[in-house]
Amino acid sequence: MAKSAVSLTPTREDFEALLAESYTENPASEGSVVKGHVVSIENDFAIIDVGLKTEGKIAVKEFAQPGKNSELKVGDTVEVYLERIENALGEAVLSREKAKREEAWTRLEQLSTKNERVDGVIFGRVKGGFTVDLGGAVAFLPGSQVD
Repeated sequence: MAKSAVSLTPTREDFEALLAESYTENPASEGSVVKGHVVSIENDFAIIDVGLKTEGKIAVKEFAQPGKNSELKVGDTVEVYLERIENALGEAVLSREKAKREEAWTRLEQLSTKNERVDGVIFGRVKGGFTVDLGGAVAFLPGSQVD
């Protein structure tokens, strides 16, 4: 029986392929909103796969609407903010709250560009005015501007 020779030294083509692979754009970069899939729900945490080596987890309550329970289930596609690709435990660090905030700011920028009116919900009183929820972004509304 003839033995085939296997080379353990990488070739130039191997290095070129690895280098090209490392420069391909990864949509999952730190500080961005990415889509993920709910893999499982364990102990009030949703395990989310965003296409990295490991999954991340987010408290299920971050997906709930104010005053309601979360309707999140396994298999759902969700948008999350990728804070860190990997923490000390080897998990991706994800946040639904920050993803909502990013979406809200994008929407506010679009409305501002079109010079359209912004609607919000007052949820607190502070000195000189109110704090307002603008669909995920929090703003100050001076008392003199309330109609």
